[in-house]
Amino acid sequence: MSKAYDPSRDGAKMSYASDMSYGDYLHMDELLATHHPQSDAHDELLFIIQHQTSELWMRLVLHELGAARKVLSAGGDFRPAFKMLARVARIFDQLNSAWDVLRTMTPSDYTTFRNALGNSSGFQSHQYRLIEYVLGNRNVSLMKVHEHRPELHAMLADELQRPSLYHVSLGALSAATGVSFPSQAFRMDNPHSADADIQRAWKMVYENPARFWDLYELAEKLVDLEDYFRRWRFNHVTTVERVIGFKRGTGGTSGVQYLRRMLEVELFPELWHLRTEL
Repeated sequence: MSKAYDPSRDGAKMSYASDMSYGDYLHMDELLATHHPQSDAHDELLFIIQHQTSELWMRLVLHELGAARKVLSAGGDFRPAFKMLARVARIFDQLNSAWDVLRTMTPSDYTTFRNALGNSSGFQSHQYRLIEYVLGNRNVSLMKVHEHRPELHAMLADELQRPSLYHVSLGALSAATGVSFPSQAFRMDNPHSADADIQRAWKMVYENPARFWDLYELAEKLVDLEDYFRRWRFNHVTTVERVIGFKRGTGGTSGVQYLRRMLEVELFPELWHLRTEL
């Protein structure tokens, strides 16, 4: 008969009275103490954890996008930024999978605690807004929802003073191809809109990838990121429609109708439009 497994025989440390443990490193006590359901409904904990974990992943998205922007702004070797952007795309793939878990909650389940949410809504996520601003979709009017938290409002305002990730990509594109872009393309307080000169420059890259390999790879990393981001938005729409139909959102938006309009937003329009011309 085999002996019961004893991890100490394999050298595993068993006492952490004076050393940092796994729970200490991750601050598990504080993390697990952040779930505060407002009702006795069984599914409210699912709803809370779904959104909290999404916010944690968004925190990492912002970390990676900020670092990628810094690399691209510095010029030189773009390869570290490619890895960061690829990671962001995979994070959105992870976030997409999370909708599958939330969709196990039926409309009947949600009605048992929806009133407990008050006016709170994912529409109010400052991290999601920051992600959009970093990527270039800068709808300034949406900052108003954060005015009750001056530190968050200031964070968004500070982001509007920085070139977006797409801005720094366009700077590299212009420098490499010699194509000048209108100043409107670099406005920092408006969503980016498609521009013919930018599309022409990206087309040059796609027609001669060997000459512009770094830009070619950057373009595909941006398309990949937006592809996964679009899927996340689509899954958001279908999940909301599946759970609440066409009711208004808890934050006062039109719900599904609002989310469907967001599906039409293009972050890097020239990279999608040029494909028709190739």
